[in-house]
This record gives sequence, C-alpha cells and structure tokens, in this order.
Amino acid sequence: MTPAETPALTTCPVLHRDRFVVIVNKPAGVLSHPNTNRGTEKAAFEGRYDLENQCFDGPGGKVWLIHRLDQDTSGVLLGALDEKTAMKCRTMFEEDAVQKEYLALLRGNPGKEGTWLDHLATSREKGRVRTGVVKGRPPNAELDFQTLAHHAGERVSLVRLDLITGKTHQIRVQASSRQHHLLGDDVYGHFELNRKLKKDLGLKRLFLHAQRLTMKHPASGQHLQVEAPLPEELKGVLGKLGMEA
Repeated sequence: MTPAETPALTTCPVLHRDRFVVIVNKPAGVLSHPNTNRGTEKAAFEGRYDLENQCFDGPGGKVWLIHRLDQDTSGVLLGALDEKTAMKCRTMFEEDAVQKEYLALLRGNPGKEGTWLDHLATSREKGRVRTGVVKGRPPNAELDFQTLAHHAGERVSLVRLDLITGKTHQIRVQASSRQHHLLGDDVYGHFELNRKLKKDLGLKRLFLHAQRLTMKHPASGQHLQVEAPLPEELKGVLGKLGMEA
C-alpha cells in the first residue's frame, strides 16, 4: 500500500505526526469527539469513538484524544497513537506541564496583561453543558492574558491567552464574567455586539483559536512546539480592524 493509499487518521490538516503522536489543526465547527459513546458524528479523528477510553478506532488505526477544543474553537489538537503515550500525555496535561496559547478577540479592553482566577462549575441541563463562575470558592481555573492590540472605535481587543488549567468553556466564561465577552460567542457572548460585528466585519464564528501548543515529547523528552495558522476568516476580520496577530 502506497502512502497515498494509506487510510487516514483524520481529515483535518496534520501539523505534526510521528510514531507516537499526531497533532492536527481542528477547524471551527468540527467536534473534538462525538457526544455519544461509540458515536459516529463527524469529529477531529476518523472512526468510531469509545467515550470511556477516549479513543477513536478507524481504518487508519487508533487515536487516543488527549484534550478537547470546543466545537466552535479552531486550532491545535493533540492525539496519541498508543495507550502508553496517551497516559504520559494526559499526565502532563493534569500536571499543567503543557503550554496552551490562544488568540481571541474580546469586547472592551482588559488591560495590558494580567491573570484571571475563578472557581468554575459545570452542569448539564436538557443535554446542554453550561459553565459558570461560583463566587466565594477557591479558584480552580487560571489563565494569563496579554493584550496585543486594541481598536478604540469598535472597542475590541486582540488578546493572547495562556491557558493554565483546562476547564469546560473556561476562556469564554472567564471573559464574559468580566464583561470582556469573546466576539462571536453565541452562548456566553454579547449578542448585540455579535450582530453588529457580523454586519460590520463579517465575523460569523467564535473568535477563539488555539494557536500554539508546547510540551516535552512524551517519548523523546525533546522540546515540541506546534503552531496552527490563524484561519483566513479570522485574518480577514483582523484586516478590517487594521490589526495583525
């Protein structure tokens, strides 16, 4: 079987692949994994999905999903190609030994740089997952931010976010709780502003992109850094604002 005939692990653009891991650029609108056990919904990797083991089993082989991105978020997504590697990678995520950098366009101006600390709680109601900030409890969610550019006219900021923890909908909820809603967020967002910027800038999706992942390679221990280019539709929005990522 030639390389061209080898069954694919994914239809997403592959950013890095070796014997141990595969890292893809997940487009917005694609699930990290199906929402049901052994579901067959279109997702980041090919094949049937085992929800308990967090593993895809497709014609190209097995892929263990290491972390998740929201369906509406694009960018770097990591999979492992064997169970031992998967365990190592998941341990690194649990120990916050993986650096995850995002780009986001936010309402208002959060300031030059800083840290957001909150206690987040997630619930499921009528099949919907929702996360909120719980006041008065010790923080379990942390991120650092740096403002890269601000547009005074539209009152929006381009921000780099270093995600320290990885809670469900964390960035979106922490931002909205401070009135710095992510643009294009149709769950926690500022809906009036979303409508305005859809008309003015053509923003039709959540402006949140997992730009860079940095970690030690689980097998070699060597420095591994993978970047996902900003999607064209988000570049176009920044272009209209006169901003660059």
